[in-house]
Parts: sequence; C-alpha cells; structure tokens
Amino acid sequence: MKKCAFMLVILVFAAASAATYAASPRNIILIGWDGAQRDHIKECLKKDQLPNLKKLSREGKFVDIDIEGTTDTKAGWSQILTGYYPNVTGVYSNGNYQPIPKGLSIFERLERRFGPDNFVTVAVIGKKVHCGEINPPKKIRLDEEEKQNKAAAKDKNKAVQPGAGKKPKGKIIEENGIKYQVTPGSPYYNMYTALEVWDFGLMEDKKVGTRAIELLEKYKDKPFFFFVHFAEVDHKGHKFGENSKEYNDALISNDYWTGKIMEKLKKLGLHDKTLIYVTADHGFDEGKKSHSKAPYVFLATNDKAIKRNGLRQDMAPAILERFGFDLSKINPPLDGVSLTKPDKRPSPQIGPKKKQQTPLKKKTA
Repeated sequence: MKKCAFMLVILVFAAASAATYAASPRNIILIGWDGAQRDHIKECLKKDQLPNLKKLSREGKFVDIDIEGTTDTKAGWSQILTGYYPNVTGVYSNGNYQPIPKGLSIFERLERRFGPDNFVTVAVIGKKVHCGEINPPKKIRLDEEEKQNKAAAKDKNKAVQPGAGKKPKGKIIEENGIKYQVTPGSPYYNMYTALEVWDFGLMEDKKVGTRAIELLEKYKDKPFFFFVHFAEVDHKGHKFGENSKEYNDALISNDYWTGKIMEKLKKLGLHDKTLIYVTADHGFDEGKKSHSKAPYVFLATNDKAIKRNGLRQDMAPAILERFGFDLSKINPPLDGVSLTKPDKRPSPQIGPKKKQQTPLKKKTA
C-alpha cells in the first residue's frame, strides 16, 4: 500500500513538472516601441489602427507599465534589460551613465544558463545613440591631445584628431596637476560581446524589421531571445510632437513590422513556441516634443501568465522566470517583481524624482 502511495506521489510530481515545462516558452522576443505613449497607444487601439498589437493582446494581455525615475532611453532600456534600479546599473539618464556591470543583462544570464552552443541571443536596434552604441570608456590627457593636434595641423600628411579645436566632451578631471577628459563607456559596452548578433544604428523601422526577420530565419533551429528595437516613434515625436500625424504614423509602422515578425514566426512553425513582449522605454509629454515627464507606457503580450500592471523594472524578472530561472537565487536580487506574481511593494513614486529646492535667503537691509 505504501509503495502504491509513493508511486502515486511520483506520478503527480511528474505530471506537474511536465505541465510546467509545457508552459515554458522555447523562445521570447522583446520588441521595443521607443517613446510610445500609453494614452496614444490606447487611442490607436480604439480606432483599430494597431491590429497586430490588438491581436497579440487578445492572445494574452495588455497591461499598464509605469516608470520610476528618469523617463529617457538610456535609463529605460537599461532598466528593462536588467531589472535593476540605477544604483545597481549606474545608468541614471542619457547624460549620467556608465557601462552596466558584467553579467547583469538578460542576454548574459541566458547565455550563461543555456550555453552559447545551445541558445541564441540577438539584438537589432534602431538607434545610433542612447540605445545600442558600444563606446568604451576613455581617459585622455588634454595636453597630449592638444600637442598631437597642433603637430598634425603643421604636417598635412598627419590626420588631425577628431574634435580638434572643439570644446572637449565629457567630464574634465585633474590628477597630479594633469587635466584629463573622461568619457564613460556606453551602458551596453560590457554585454554586447555575449550575443551572437548585436546590430544597432539601423534607424528605419523597415531596416530593423527586415533584419530581425532575416535573423529569425537564420536561427530558427535553436531556442532564442531577441531584442528588436524600433526607433521611429521617438524620432518623429521629437521632430513633430506627440499629437502629430507623423508620430501616429510611426506607431502604425511599428505595428506593421511587429505583425511581419509574428507572420514570420507562423511560417517557421514557431508561433506556438514563442512569447512576444511589446513595450516602451518611456512615453511622451502630451502634445509636446519632449519626454521629460512621461512615465506611462504599456506591455502587450501573448503571454497568458502575465497577471497585472507593473513597473518598468518588472519586465526582466518576467522574462527570466518564463525561461525557467529561480528569481530568488539571482544575485544581486532583482529590483523588479515578475508580472506573473502579486505586487506587495509599497506604492512607487512615478516619474522623475523631484529635486529638493534650496530655500531662498531673505535679503538683509
């Protein structure tokens, strides 16, 4: 009798394990609509202008994502791709950043867990700056650079150093009486070498979408994680404003190419084995050409396990968990909470933190 009971426990455990394995995705694609404002997205959905996003949401979920901290690109994608606050990544904004420490990105964790021979990570990025660039840290002696440029100016056979005669960019520091120009490395500098493909600066949605589809064809036979980043919404917002036709058309373009990616997955027989997450790094200030106070974005996904609204840093835990990670064993502990779990955190401060103003001193007679 005891033997039968023991076998029953084993069978139940095996069935539960099989169900869990079946629910786990083979692949995940994270699609970025850079600068997509949540309210504008919802207006477009009501007008049936984003059919592919609507279809994706009906298969899974559409939830609100809010942002703590800076609403810009460097801060946004660094947080989404790691699950950490800036005090861990060192990326506070487009103007205050450093290379994210090694090993903290989704890409690196996946490569380390599954092995480069068994798993593929890919990034196809539309921007040239703030997302995707891989500049190393630099520390240049200003006196030596000035001498080199003066010598080069006298000798026509020698090239003048880039930026000669211009005000140096980056922080100027002085050590032992010598001045240096120090520029931080890009946030992605430590992570990009872990991937099979890291393409950035493609700018146009068509180039990003076409390249992503080419790489899906190339890597169809292995499990994968793709980051596909569309930049035109952000670019059109800055140029024409959030309420412009151009901004709206860029959202429609993002939806079109998202649909093309979904179509390719079906042709490859990977649709039922792939979860798609569409989100944004920041929104846009209502009717303006800026996003300084734009903390309202979204997540549209075919993942039925997503349960609730969340924060920008909750994206990475959700993706890692769906790939089978035990989030409790990740070190340092993630700041985000998986969107498949209840949120027991205190209410966050949404948007940029307010700077404390120094009280004005009263003038004395």
